[in-house]
Amino acid sequence: MRILEIREKAVSIASPIANAYIDFSKMTASVVAVVTDVVRDGRRVVGFGFNSNGRYGQGALMRDRFIQRILDAPADAFVDREHDNLDPFAIWKALMTNEKPGGHGERSVAVGTIDMAVWDAVAKIAGRPLWRLLADRYRGGVADERVWVYAAGGYYYPGKDDRQLQDEMRSYRDRGYRVVKMKIGGTSLDDDRRRIEAVLEVVGEGANLAVDANGRFDLATALAYGEALRPYGLFWYEEAGDPLDYALQAELARRYEGPLATGENLFSHQDARNLLRYGGMRPDRDFLQFDCALSYGLVEYLRILDVVAEQGWSSRRVVPHGGHQMSLNIAAGLHLGGNESYPDVFQPFGGFADGIAVEDGHVRLPDVPGVGFETKANLWAVMRALVEDL
Repeated sequence: MRILEIREKAVSIASPIANAYIDFSKMTASVVAVVTDVVRDGRRVVGFGFNSNGRYGQGALMRDRFIQRILDAPADAFVDREHDNLDPFAIWKALMTNEKPGGHGERSVAVGTIDMAVWDAVAKIAGRPLWRLLADRYRGGVADERVWVYAAGGYYYPGKDDRQLQDEMRSYRDRGYRVVKMKIGGTSLDDDRRRIEAVLEVVGEGANLAVDANGRFDLATALAYGEALRPYGLFWYEEAGDPLDYALQAELARRYEGPLATGENLFSHQDARNLLRYGGMRPDRDFLQFDCALSYGLVEYLRILDVVAEQGWSSRRVVPHGGHQMSLNIAAGLHLGGNESYPDVFQPFGGFADGIAVEDGHVRLPDVPGVGFETKANLWAVMRALVEDL
């Protein structure tokens, strides 16, 4: 049982939208296929993966360093004899051979993308949906049959006015989402306050709205926004300052009583531990948004969840960034609090399986082997193109 080949392709997910920090006019993602020598139902098992939006495609790193480390390994190096399967932990160890500690930037994205494809292959070899496989291995077989999700959008867009922003949020609510999220920090505080109040006219109380500054603010601005946001009673106030500025986060938590959210730009269990030690995060109300596809994959994500537990947090306070099917499987299988969703943007990677509706803010998962990419037609078309010759 071995990996025969790893294929990678960069795909454009460019659009004219912007958050407070970057625009997405040149954004790319890497799509990966891990080809194994295992055959199921007359077809070779291939695992697929991709990296989350906001970080560019990582093909150069994969080709220059990581892929060859897997292909150079001995034939039996990655066999999990206990489960008669591939061993994602041994594969991860090989990927990280001769890598120094620290520096969890683009490297973590390259490894995380390959790791996603490995776990897709592992679940397919087992003939199980990934969420059920994870529940069986790590939670005594107990999985969440449905997962809470929120709709992320509200980006800045050339010419987009408050009415168009309202229409966007209304469409999410019409599709079954209860909580929606919008961007702030890309304009003045007064303009953002007007935009927030326009959305509140659609979603009602502030508990149905989260806002995201994408790390734009210094401390004074973060506190000024916090003071302005306080009366709205929002679902959360996300990533006010730089993700590594734990002092800013701690001071904001001291001064802003409402829920805070951060973590999508922290890519290791060490960074997660530092956030919980020094960032002032409060386990009774705040949310952690670590994204497996950006943080070395599920192997490292299991370590992050161990840190979360060691620091006295419930896994229900973890709501991953990314809006993709991999995090949805992890949420269902490992008892997380929910998952982000991109109903309209970052296609074909945003959103979940075709034909499964969002019901009262929750979504079910398909009962198919693997992550379930094959159940999302527009995404599967991109992935299938990588292996049409097999």
